[in-house]
Amino acid sequence: MIQVDNLVKSYGSQTVLNIESLHIEKGQSIGLVGNNGAGKTTFFSLLLDLIQPSKGSVSIGEYPVNQSELWKTYTGSFFDDSFLIGYLTPEEYFYFVGDLRGMKKDQVNQYLQQYESFFNQEILGKKKFLRDFSKGNQKKVGIVAAFMADPKLVVLDEPFANLDPTTQHRLKQLVKQKMQDRQTTIIISSHDLVHTFEVSDRIIALDKGIIKKDVLTQESSFQELESFFAI
Repeated sequence: MIQVDNLVKSYGSQTVLNIESLHIEKGQSIGLVGNNGAGKTTFFSLLLDLIQPSKGSVSIGEYPVNQSELWKTYTGSFFDDSFLIGYLTPEEYFYFVGDLRGMKKDQVNQYLQQYESFFNQEILGKKKFLRDFSKGNQKKVGIVAAFMADPKLVVLDEPFANLDPTTQHRLKQLVKQKMQDRQTTIIISSHDLVHTFEVSDRIIALDKGIIKKDVLTQESSFQELESFFAI
């Protein structure tokens, strides 16, 4: 699903990411963890062609992301409120994204029904612009939009941040449900190792732009990973 080869990102003399090789299979749930400055957001930005690499390549499916637009048709993502359109209501935003994904209004409405508990009656029908919602509720909108039309790949940057404990639990259930069919590859970046471990098949730990650990969760204990960050 994802292939990375000799991927380097530098700013002047400082190298912030250096991944020699990385392969992610279709249907895997990946937890990308690391301290501040580890390179998680840089990797995501390269993966989604938001910035250009200094060297190397990253491909989604068979397409190098900086040479083709076709991977975008089956990729959903959410980083922060910059991915939203602040002057739209949630409904307008969902219809906009749905239209890009080839969904009609009634299909979007039907899709949103399954997220009623996730929204907790705080999102739809409020007649508010997205810019006027809290960070947590903006995140709910972005996450649900990322999963529209069953994309093959979903990339979420710090999805648990700014969410209340109930919504964090519901998000974990959502990711676990998506994991069951093995049709969607999910990559979650997080500072929270506990949440990430619970919803990941595989944990990739970055430190100063380099992969320091790459393990399957069923073969590694949480304590083993926790000790890595205790050093």
